[in-house]
Amino acid sequence: MLHFAAGSADTELTDDDLQAAMFGVLASLDPRSRVVAVPPDFSRLHSRAGQLTRLAFDFYGDALVDVIPALGTHSEMPKWQTEKMFPGVPNRLFRYHDWRNDVVTIGTVPPDYVAKVTDGIYRQAWPCQMNKLIWSGNHDLVLSIGQVVPHEVVGMANYNKNLFVGTGGARGINESHYIGAVYGMERMMGRADTPLRKILNYAQNNFCQHLPLLFVLTVIGADTTGRLVVRGLFIGDDAECFERACALSLEVNFTMVSKPIKKGIVYLDPDEFHSTWLGNKAIYRTRLAIADGGELIVLAPGVRTFGEDPQIDRLIRKYGYRTTPEILAAVDQNADLQNDLSAAAHLIHGSSEGRFLVTYCPGKLTRAEIEGVGYQYGDLTELSNRYGVDSLNDGYQVVDGEDIFFIRNPALGLWAHASRMVGEKTSSPEDEQ
Repeated sequence: MLHFAAGSADTELTDDDLQAAMFGVLASLDPRSRVVAVPPDFSRLHSRAGQLTRLAFDFYGDALVDVIPALGTHSEMPKWQTEKMFPGVPNRLFRYHDWRNDVVTIGTVPPDYVAKVTDGIYRQAWPCQMNKLIWSGNHDLVLSIGQVVPHEVVGMANYNKNLFVGTGGARGINESHYIGAVYGMERMMGRADTPLRKILNYAQNNFCQHLPLLFVLTVIGADTTGRLVVRGLFIGDDAECFERACALSLEVNFTMVSKPIKKGIVYLDPDEFHSTWLGNKAIYRTRLAIADGGELIVLAPGVRTFGEDPQIDRLIRKYGYRTTPEILAAVDQNADLQNDLSAAAHLIHGSSEGRFLVTYCPGKLTRAEIEGVGYQYGDLTELSNRYGVDSLNDGYQVVDGEDIFFIRNPALGLWAHASRMVGEKTSSPEDEQ
């Protein structure tokens, strides 16, 4: 059931609008005494999920008993991040999701179904995993809160991905990421109906009947001054709220560039991006727009490591960001990658596939480290000064006679040129049974 839907490409929902919508929907439900909120982590700082979680706390008070950020494979949020993203939500409510240990397998999507929806590229049963506390915590409301935006693994972020990947386990996360990478980002990004989404829908429809789910989904965009605003809010307990959010996100967050980008410059906010695991949104959100033989310069003042945990960091350093055939061959030949398929998928996501040059300008990684994973090293201070990053606007512009395309926050969208799009985008996922 769709409880609330509002938004358009030029809508600006205010704080009062968000409160009225949240309080109105929650008041329409039966009384609840044990509520869990599942928002994204700090990598979705701009989603307004922190504010919406605070509104849930304001409404429910002590009946909000758990807040479980959907970390996926990301690091645990330190206190400064929870305080910045969730101001007013008591620290005692936050629970850490340990993706390697803190999960239960709630069901298995059959191999014949997986093979069918992936066009045969993956033929194994997919284990649907979820945080134990969400699954068996006796909550009478599970608030899954997040932002819908184009995504490299599942096509469009959020909805049931927030639960099955954001609070999933090692096998489910590894295999889901690998399915998406091998199927091909070009075939999925910006699409709501993808092989992995069909798999997640199957899992939700068949394994989660007892969970009292309510999805709260935002669409975020920038106004003409670059200020981030809420373009849409959709609240419901089934796929309709996701479908509506996807349709709006494609209007707000998808940019079809007029010509392939010969020189792209992407800035990574140091508060938000501290690893290439997160920062490579700069690459996979722009890969469809970069010209053959072009260059992508990534200005990354906060990047100090590759992986979000030591094991994945070692794998990135060992294998590097190579082409898809090279990574698939490495998976076939090496047990460590076979046992960590999400790392293999990430290496594919961060590759230029040999089409264009990636110049990475990290704040705290050395030239040897950057070149060791297959990128060209760039001096952060020199290139930031050369292009006057503080004064750049998003999009095409000319700097000292050079045509560039600038993106200040790659997490907010997807950029593509028509020549690299495969098939048509769609905004309506099938409700798989």
